[in-house]
Amino acid sequence: MLKKSPIDTFVIAIVISIVIAYFFPQLGASDSPVPMNFISSLGISFIFFFYGLSLSSEAIRNGLKNWKLHVSVQASTFVLFPLLILPFFPLVKDTSYELLWLAFLFMAALPSTVSSSVVMVSMAKGNLPGAIFNASISGIIGIILTPLWMLPFVKQSDVAFDFSAIYFQLITEIVIPLILGLLLRRFLGAWALKNKKTLNKFDKFIILLIIYKSFVKSFEDEIFSSVSLLEMAAMVVLVLILFFLVYSLTGWIGKLLKFNHADQITNQFCGTKKSLVHGTVFSEALFGQTSIVGIMLLPLMFYHALQILIISVIATNKGREQMEREAKL
Repeated sequence: MLKKSPIDTFVIAIVISIVIAYFFPQLGASDSPVPMNFISSLGISFIFFFYGLSLSSEAIRNGLKNWKLHVSVQASTFVLFPLLILPFFPLVKDTSYELLWLAFLFMAALPSTVSSSVVMVSMAKGNLPGAIFNASISGIIGIILTPLWMLPFVKQSDVAFDFSAIYFQLITEIVIPLILGLLLRRFLGAWALKNKKTLNKFDKFIILLIIYKSFVKSFEDEIFSSVSLLEMAAMVVLVLILFFLVYSLTGWIGKLLKFNHADQITNQFCGTKKSLVHGTVFSEALFGQTSIVGIMLLPLMFYHALQILIISVIATNKGREQMEREAKL
């Protein structure tokens, strides 16, 4: 009997998407005739519409009442992350590395992702209603807390920006489709259950599309040329250390709070994510059109790619283990 590859095909697909973004950026370029932003936005809306079809009212009520999980996830996102970066400020103050440290603090202060967090939790058989709630509310909390973390260290803080765009995106892409799916569940719920595997493939396709689009933009803006190869290698190492440190700490916190298996997955998956979408928007608000925007997004770009790669492997393994346990029952 052949052993299954330890690397999931989805992880391989992510790597391929990044390679395609580098060699074939035409479809995702800013001057592309293909409306990639609209397609990915529509895809995210469908993801949450299908989740609405699959969720039961009881699961949603139980998920919203789980306040310990919500506090843990948001504390990890907006308190634990920045506190792990802050102690290094005295070491870099007034040095050439202060800007790179600021980029790491910016990444640490950002909200969690929405679509990828929820998709990964779903793959791992975690607490899906809890993931949807925490991933969604994170974007709203970040509008207040991310600038508060950054403003003491950012000189240019008077750049005007309309944060209502984030609210509009949150409502149109997530809230409305989710509610619509819940309302139509009695009519289309059985169809969603029957086509669960196909819908999971659709989720992954949209994530791959977002990754492709994100990396095309980074290559187009020449973000990776703003620092040396040695500095980029150091960033990758530091990002990996930060990820696994937070992942371990959230796992320990989950055990301390006696989370069940599903809640533990949601706590670790949502509590370790950082949003590239919010990072792009907030960078415009905090740094305007200055030349440092590219550098400020660089650690986030690395973290964004690596978090999906690592969590997708973990999610696939946990999902497979859960299915095996259910099959034995």
